[in-house]
Amino acid sequence: MGVPLTKGGNVSLSKQAPGLAAVTVGLGWQVGAGCELDASALLCDRAGKVLSDQHFVFFNNLSSPDGSVRHSGSGSGSSGVVGDQEQVLVDLARVPGDVAKIVFPVSIYEGAARGQNFGQLRGAHIRVTDQEGGAELARYDLVAGSLSVETAMVFGELYRRGAEWKFRAVGQGYVSGLAGIATDYGVDVLREAPGAKSPAPASVVADGGGANTYAPTAPPVPSAPPVPTPTVVVPQSPMGANSSQPTGSSPMTCFFDPSHGPGTTPVTWSPQWGVPRQIQVCGGCAQRVQTTLPPYYTPPQPSYSQQGYPQQGYSQQGYPAPHADHQDQQGGRRFGTGALIGAGAAGLVGGALLNEAFSDDEPDVIVNNYYED
Repeated sequence: MGVPLTKGGNVSLSKQAPGLAAVTVGLGWQVGAGCELDASALLCDRAGKVLSDQHFVFFNNLSSPDGSVRHSGSGSGSSGVVGDQEQVLVDLARVPGDVAKIVFPVSIYEGAARGQNFGQLRGAHIRVTDQEGGAELARYDLVAGSLSVETAMVFGELYRRGAEWKFRAVGQGYVSGLAGIATDYGVDVLREAPGAKSPAPASVVADGGGANTYAPTAPPVPSAPPVPTPTVVVPQSPMGANSSQPTGSSPMTCFFDPSHGPGTTPVTWSPQWGVPRQIQVCGGCAQRVQTTLPPYYTPPQPSYSQQGYPQQGYSQQGYPAPHADHQDQQGGRRFGTGALIGAGAAGLVGGALLNEAFSDDEPDVIVNNYYED
């Protein structure tokens, strides 16, 4: 009897049988009548994925492309048999170098549809024997009652460790059947359909591999109509506020004086009252606005200058002088005669209103004083 293993345990087959060249992996189970199980093998790379769909060896594809792994095809699934129900022959010397491990799943045919699962098994095992002498090298017996709703399970795997070949007891169950295991290992399979024996790789079905091809060809999926790409209109950036480039023929005249001609140049004008804004002016006014400090239109005011507050005017012909009550460049304020008269009148009216507000509510009493001579 070979080395007994528990779930997750492993053993070096090369040490058990030095010079080992080929092994037979036997899989067996004890089930009730009407429950059919199928064994298979997956040749995987270091990433744990099958090299191709043809490297999925099962009842419908009995050999790997290189012939190193072959399915016996003798599975009967009959009840009461203690030995191997199915066997997979592995020629270790011929296994391609890019195969890192060979995985051995077992699945229940139409388990979900028939309400069958591994919880109904009375016993199951996987064992590895030397093909040359028939000696059993390793064995893993699944514990009865430890499974429940699983419809497929990875029993064990052969894998490389340097120059050695080792065997590991896996015992990983799947509720999605063999299709779930195949998909997990990267096989492009067709799902089971009513009346289908078991899922098969799409490439096997397309190539007609085997006389008994049970998996139906999936109908082509109609491609979705292309989604039109919306046209994105990117607005052009407006001309800079301080741009001095001419805008060509303009229907507008010069902002400061229409007699200057068309306003062909946009500039930023800072009025004395309000916020700066863009205007259209002639070339001469544009140069004046851009080379002098604001306000651009204030002429000298010698009659209202005060000592220590010189007036800086920028009067030019064609630009009217400001009113006397405009604010000067230094921030001071001067008032004309009209403004002074208005302020005085407002003061008189305000005083009268204040006097009325602070007067007593009682009527005035006039006292006449009489003096005798």
